[in-house]
Amino acid sequence: MPTVSRTSQRRPLRLMVKSRVESRAINVDMIDISEGGCKIRGTLGFASVGDRVTMKLANLHAPVGRIAWIEGRIAGVAFEGEIHPAVLDHLCAAQIPDIAAEKDNLRRL
Repeated sequence: MPTVSRTSQRRPLRLMVKSRVESRAINVDMIDISEGGCKIRGTLGFASVGDRVTMKLANLHAPVGRIAWIEGRIAGVAFEGEIHPAVLDHLCAAQIPDIAAEKDNLRRL
């Protein structure tokens, strides 16, 4: 994965996100997020570096972003604005639970 200097810490996240890459409507998995960007996973070839990205996260619109880098199905998005830390807290609380971890916890009972 590319090394990028960060102004804010990335927070792990698991959300299915409705997105538009240029004019194409797609669904992507958001893997992590920070005030200034996020990491997403899509189908192979879903975007190119420099593509404009819009996303709707849990009924909130994220700032418009651009694909900063791509490695296989994973891409980094640099937002053109920033997300407020309180909004990040809300998104992290709304994320998809880790089903594998839940099954492991049930086996221990």
